[in-house]
Amino acid sequence: MAEGNGNDNAAQQGSGAPALNALGQYLKDLSFENPNAPRSLAPPDTPPNIQVQVNVDAKQLAPTDFEVSLKLDAKAGEGANVLFKLDLEYAGVFRLTNIPQEQVHPIVMIECPRLLFPYVRQIVSDATRDGGFPALFLDPIDFVGLYQQKAAEAAKAQGASIPS
Repeated sequence: MAEGNGNDNAAQQGSGAPALNALGQYLKDLSFENPNAPRSLAPPDTPPNIQVQVNVDAKQLAPTDFEVSLKLDAKAGEGANVLFKLDLEYAGVFRLTNIPQEQVHPIVMIECPRLLFPYVRQIVSDATRDGGFPALFLDPIDFVGLYQQKAAEAAKAQGASIPS
């Protein structure tokens, strides 16, 4: 019979090596509108203008736990010729252990959305296909670039609000 020295318990609790764990993921909101059906299902004369906007939000739930949400708005067509509108919010709860404090924000805003994105891509593809349109396949998203852009915008806004 082997006796433990207490190190097994410490290893199970995550002391030592940095870790990012997905505790769960879920669909928070999904809306698909096909306002001009069945007229919109006829093949268009020209390819529709497709607009996609993606945002990342995060909320701290506990000292090591964060809810990260990917919010996506997609629209095909314009004005009275809108083919479809899709609004999606997909989220996950992540636990970060043994991560240096200065690295927590980038991990939450870059790595967590990167883990969620394949599921968002599949939901968008299925929803557009099930709505009667060709599946909309999202291009990969540069979450590092998105993070840097948001940080630059925040720094600029903070600099503009500070009187000289």
